[in-house]
Amino acid sequence: MKIITVDSWDDAIWKDAAPLYFEAFGNKGAKPEKVIKNMFAKQIAELHVAYKDSVAVAMAITGTLDNDKVIIIDYLAVAKKERGHGLGKYFVHYLREKAACERFNKIIIEIESDVTPENNSRVRFWQACGFLLTTYVHHYIWVPETYQAMYFPLVLDEKMQTGEELFIFINRFHGLSFRGAGEK
Repeated sequence: MKIITVDSWDDAIWKDAAPLYFEAFGNKGAKPEKVIKNMFAKQIAELHVAYKDSVAVAMAITGTLDNDKVIIIDYLAVAKKERGHGLGKYFVHYLREKAACERFNKIIIEIESDVTPENNSRVRFWQACGFLLTTYVHHYIWVPETYQAMYFPLVLDEKMQTGEELFIFINRFHGLSFRGAGEK
């Protein structure tokens, strides 16, 4: 498997990743393309695409808060036909290794907190990847779903984090992502 990571907008790579992105998130929380382009323009995002036989089989959009030494996995998707074979765990391992090499302190992801079989499966996946679930439930004013934070500490002496602490980073990242995205 080959993984390509870009830190600036690349139409060709996005064309490979977009079908996976919209299949997984199109009806549920996908950021518009102009917001993703804004994230790249602000140099706070990377796009990671995994290829198997030159076909995109997984993608992730990560955000960086360099001053805080935090990576946020904003989106991660694996092609439906490729699920259940360890590809997602392999891809997350790649993101963890990359973040550690770049001396980040933690990786954060937010997940929907409603207790459903699908959400429970996501929690189990992230826990199997070494992420810790926090108990705090966050309520956004612009979406009805509630969320919890999970994180992977990359520094051994990193203190335990609360969900409230992690959502400070998540909200900062979302604010940077959307600010200026509607301007021409």
